[in-house]
Parts: sequence; C-alpha cells; structure tokens
Amino acid sequence: MVDLSVDLGGGHRLPNPLMTASGCAANGKELHRFFDVSDIGAFVTKSVMAEPRSGRGTPRMAETPSCMLNSIGLQGPGIEAFVDEDLPWLQSVGARVLPSIAGSSSTEYAHVAATLRASRSFDAVVGVEVNISCPNVANRGLVFACDPLASAKVIALVREQLPRDIPVFAKLSPDVTDITAIAAACVKAGADGLTMINTLLGMVIDTDRMRPQLGGVTGGLSGPGIRPVAVRAIWQVRQAMFEGRIPTVPIIGVGGVRTGRDALELVAAGASAIQVGTVVFNDPSAPVRVLRELCELLEAKGYDRFTDAVAVAHGR
Repeated sequence: MVDLSVDLGGGHRLPNPLMTASGCAANGKELHRFFDVSDIGAFVTKSVMAEPRSGRGTPRMAETPSCMLNSIGLQGPGIEAFVDEDLPWLQSVGARVLPSIAGSSSTEYAHVAATLRASRSFDAVVGVEVNISCPNVANRGLVFACDPLASAKVIALVREQLPRDIPVFAKLSPDVTDITAIAAACVKAGADGLTMINTLLGMVIDTDRMRPQLGGVTGGLSGPGIRPVAVRAIWQVRQAMFEGRIPTVPIIGVGGVRTGRDALELVAAGASAIQVGTVVFNDPSAPVRVLRELCELLEAKGYDRFTDAVAVAHGR
C-alpha cells in the first residue's frame, strides 16, 4: 500500500492528499450523503464572508465545452451562522476542515478569521484557505489576487488572527501576468502555503437573445478545460521555489481534476495535495474515486509514498 499521508504544516498530518474544492460541495452535509467526508484528507468549505449574502442574479450557471461557468457571487449565511451550525456539524462527523474565507476588504478578512478562531469547534480546523482570487463578485476591483500589495495585506492581517499551528493558504487567481510575483508576495506576508488555481474569468453570449447568458454577465470558468492552466501555474511557482525565488511551501493543486491521472499530473507539476471540484456536480463520489485511482497509479509506478511523486516532473 502507498503511504498517502501529507503534512501541510502546523503539525496537522492528513491521512491522504484529497480535498474538496471550495464552492463545489457546500459545507459538507450534501456530499456526506454519498460518502463519509472524513474519508478524504480535508473538507474545504464554500467561501464564507462576514455577513449573509444572497449572491448574484439568475441565471447563475452556463455550460461551455468541457467547462462550466458560474456566477454565484459568494452566496452564504455569513461567518456567525457558519461557526454556529456548519463547523460543529463537520466536527461531529470527524471531518478535518479547511474553511475558505473571503471578504470585500482586508479588515473583513481579519474579522472572519478572528470569529473562526473564537468558535467552539475550532479544533476541527486544520488550516484556513484565504480566497483572495474569486472572480465572480460584482466588482472586478475586489479581486485582491491581481495585485501583490493587496494580496500581501490580506494575508498578513489573517495570519495575525490565527494561531501559528494553523497554516494559512492563499488561493491564487490565474488571471494575472506573473503568478509567481503574487505567490512570492503572499508567502512573504505569512502564507504557509498556496492553493492554485481559482477559476478563470469567462463569459458566454446567448446567441438566441443576443445577450450575456449569465445574470452577472461574467463568471468563473472551471472544469477539465482549465487543467492545463492549473498545471502551468503550479509548475511555474514550484520551479520558482526550486530556484530560490520563493520560499518552499506546500501547494494545493486544483483545476479540472476528474480522474486519478488528472490528479497525478498536478502532483508531478508540484502540487502537495489535490482538490476536486466541478466533477462533483455529475459524480458526487468523485473525491474518493479520484483518491483510489491516484493510489492505484502511484502503486503501479512503484511509489511507496505519495510525497515521492510531488514535483517529480521537474527531474528531482
């Protein structure tokens, strides 16, 4: 059997590298009907903000060839409801939780992190993913991940609010000229790891109505079609780490993973763990299936440990 355990920092050793991707499985109860969410390495929640949000107008989703476009707009109940209801439930079923937090200002991120830390179920938290890169918000100017200084400020404020043994992961956007510059700024500001990548900003025109198909006009593109972008981004940042331009930290790879072979591609590029997202909409058991397929591939290739395959495509 392959040793699938991974250490993403803070002394929290996960039994395997598979996670859900934020926004694709709500906050756990829905997916738990299909498999035990404690079977995967960590459960990543939908991004939570300080106050309840109704999200963007409908229609909110559109299909594209090998992808999906969504314009949900960070709909959610707010951090108070999350720590009162969702986090205790996840703790009750034994899930290791990586809450995703978001905000419209750097101080809102800090407030959400502080509220999370004060929650009675904080023991279930094994890390915090800081969503500085969601493209489907009403104002494109709110995408902190497009600017190194804005990204760094958010990460620094969140890091101040959390215990040192809780790793902070900055979720990066591919919609930038040089993703390594954003990654370097986040790590310098205190990020213990990176999640790469978030959705790409996209748009679909309804040619019957001759109008944008989404109510919010633009949305986040996800699914198999974006996997080469994720592989490229992970490769670039991992290579920058090897060259000493960025301190070496774990990378959680996400983007278009449908199979164990897809996951292995991201791992070979430099991902230390894998998130599974859009495929869950047509195969709710995908996270455990992908984990099984990944394990079988690693065993067939002669790996004793998952960690030995991380960044192997770099020739190291």
